[in-house]
Amino acid sequence: MKTLATSSALALLAAPAFAAIDGPLVSAADLQAELGQGEVQLLDIRAEGEDGYGGGHIEGAVNAPYGLFRGPSDNPGQLVPAEELTATFQRLGLEQDKPVVVTYQGASETDFGAAARVYWTLKSSGFEEIAILNGGINAWDAEGFALSTEAVSPEASDITVSWDDSWTASVEDVQTAIDGGSDTLLLDARPESFWNGQQSHPAAAKPGTLPQSQYFVHSSWFSGGPAIIDAAAARSLAEENDLSSAENLISFCNTGHWAATNWFALSELAGIDNVKLYPESMVGWSNAGYDMANVPGPLSTLWNQIKDVF
Repeated sequence: MKTLATSSALALLAAPAFAAIDGPLVSAADLQAELGQGEVQLLDIRAEGEDGYGGGHIEGAVNAPYGLFRGPSDNPGQLVPAEELTATFQRLGLEQDKPVVVTYQGASETDFGAAARVYWTLKSSGFEEIAILNGGINAWDAEGFALSTEAVSPEASDITVSWDDSWTASVEDVQTAIDGGSDTLLLDARPESFWNGQQSHPAAAKPGTLPQSQYFVHSSWFSGGPAIIDAAAARSLAEENDLSSAENLISFCNTGHWAATNWFALSELAGIDNVKLYPESMVGWSNAGYDMANVPGPLSTLWNQIKDVF
């Protein structure tokens, strides 16, 4: 049985070199205080246009659009190869021995998934001191802190990425769990309508979910806004919903976006061991032709296609 990390262990694991940042989340106020004290690498993962990075970002932030951390349109959750990440991170000027803060818009609960996926990618690429600006640029702006429109052109680094799959679930890991070869909870981060086959992602071959899975929607980690709950609340919620009873947990969704939020909340906030993200999720799984559950029959599929007409 997995156990939630003790408070003391969490404190040791989450003690970064940030003076004002405690753990994998940082508030706007704490980030603002830290920027004047030390060297922090800021990644703004929004699009570069006027509605994103170009419209105003934290001074010094490098633009690193979310798409750089994702696969192609027909399989967005696909892992980016290590050599491609290496080239991207070199161009962004990233160095693994310096702390990184991921900033995003903070427009919605779904928006957080992008920051969580980037965080997961950075952690798997060897970065140890990472935080997400909780509430994103919207929270920063709400505090009255200044934004800059001056684009940052970083000096290239010589970083080399070697992927650590400790937090990555492979197709084989998923199949082993389905076959009963491991004590694993398969956790669907999508709303129930996706889990039960009433809805599906446009790039998925068909609706449905992984066999023997249960769902815990990603939005459960938020309370009345786009800022995710804190570590204590995440541990309580995980315990209340028995999310730490299995030895392993694999988080999935459509394309590894909503699932990244579940992974972040369970692994980084609640401190649960052996939580992995299945990056390709149901789009990759369904298009590869693997067995699925909660797949509607022909009449149900036809009704889902025409119901909006009536």
